[in-house]
Amino acid sequence: MEIRKKIGFILGPAIFLLVFLSPLLTHNPPAHHLLAIFSLIVIWWVTESIPIPITALLIPVFLIIFRITSPKEAFAPFAHPIIMLFLGSFILAEAMRVHGLDRKLASLLVSRKSLACRKSRLLLAVALVSTGLSLWVSNTATTAMMFPLVLGLLSSLNNFSPKSQGNSSLGLVFLLTIAYAASIGGIGTPIGSPPNLIAMGMMDKFLGYKMTFFQWMLIGLTILIPMFFILYFFMKLQLKRGRIEDKIQTNKQLTFQLAPGLTPAQRNVLIAFSVTISLWIGPGLVALIAGKQAPLYQWFEHHLPESVAAIIGASLLFFLPTNWQKGQFTLSLKQALRIDWGTLLLFGGGLSLGSQIFQTGLAKAIGHFFIPSGESISLSLITLITIILSVLLTEVTSNTASANMIIPIVIAISQTAGINPFPPVIASAIACSFAFLLPVATPPNAIIFGSGLVPLPKMIKYGFWLEIAGIVVIFLAVRVVLPLIGII
Repeated sequence: MEIRKKIGFILGPAIFLLVFLSPLLTHNPPAHHLLAIFSLIVIWWVTESIPIPITALLIPVFLIIFRITSPKEAFAPFAHPIIMLFLGSFILAEAMRVHGLDRKLASLLVSRKSLACRKSRLLLAVALVSTGLSLWVSNTATTAMMFPLVLGLLSSLNNFSPKSQGNSSLGLVFLLTIAYAASIGGIGTPIGSPPNLIAMGMMDKFLGYKMTFFQWMLIGLTILIPMFFILYFFMKLQLKRGRIEDKIQTNKQLTFQLAPGLTPAQRNVLIAFSVTISLWIGPGLVALIAGKQAPLYQWFEHHLPESVAAIIGASLLFFLPTNWQKGQFTLSLKQALRIDWGTLLLFGGGLSLGSQIFQTGLAKAIGHFFIPSGESISLSLITLITIILSVLLTEVTSNTASANMIIPIVIAISQTAGINPFPPVIASAIACSFAFLLPVATPPNAIIFGSGLVPLPKMIKYGFWLEIAGIVVIFLAVRVVLPLIGII
């Protein structure tokens, strides 16, 4: 990692100067300058020579220094409504973590008596919990929370040390399952994974199409459900190959330290979360039944859009008391400020860069570079190439950075080729969450690998087959299933 950072630190400015001094796009100086900046940003994002959020924050600085746009325009995307949607969802997720609501719900499900007779059933429960939580909480937080819970579960089953848990087939299968399930679950809702909202934001900004929360859920679940079953049956097969006894001895008891009932804080978080989800999903249901022109949908669209709903839900945490006499509320400002601000900066920088790629005409130039005038290319081919490139790029850099780099280019190529841009854009965003091969690909992979309990060759071996399955499922979904149900 250190060598990669050092190379990027030198290579980034070198490529910037090479592009800046080259005769490319001399007829359009703003686009020429932006191409040099884009080259620098891509190299720094891929090599992580400078923290990715800081690189994103430098984007508007470079845009202003080279007079590509005004300060107002350069920094405006950092207050985009979708960033407010992220902000609200992050605060809600932090409240769940602070008060242990996520762990409580997970433990309650995993410790059900109906699951205590077979290891394959426990594997299914663990996969369901990881997938379900990552619909609403980041895959990083989901994996970090599930990791100790699964280690405790394995200890209850086998009564051996953590080291032997990880090296056994049983431990390996369970740990890889929570990481992969968390990544797969993130595609199910717009807030589940940053690339989802990046795609929605860019479709809104550059294609003039506003996708609802509910619409994305329909798309995400169309891919999530088959991938979940592929993951589960694939991992269940590994248990059989490892010659692991499926039945659990009757004297084994799964125990979790859980206080009975919900605390006042947990109840308040559940209320705030339920209100927010209702406001997110409700308008989409109305649009599905009555259409987007229905008065009720229009009222929600103008008065309670998804970003406002997220802020309302997050704000409830500061209004709902846990101890009125002592003036204690569900969440304190100090706790709320622990959210992932880096992702918000990365999102804002990506939108700022994407906006200028289109405004300066660089997008058009890129499109013509890949698709020369008079040539045609099929939608299926562009979609498949986009999926593969997105997966491969995410193996070496964050999925948020990958989406910010790839989606504007995909839109530009699609427009130049005269094809529908929605399938490749949506496929690209989802594919950015399907990097299962390497520890650096996603935080869930890094968490379980960093523990020293998962051998790298095993992660590569299992991740390779799931990655291939993911590419196939995404492609079939966006080219066959979604058009049939009239979504794209």
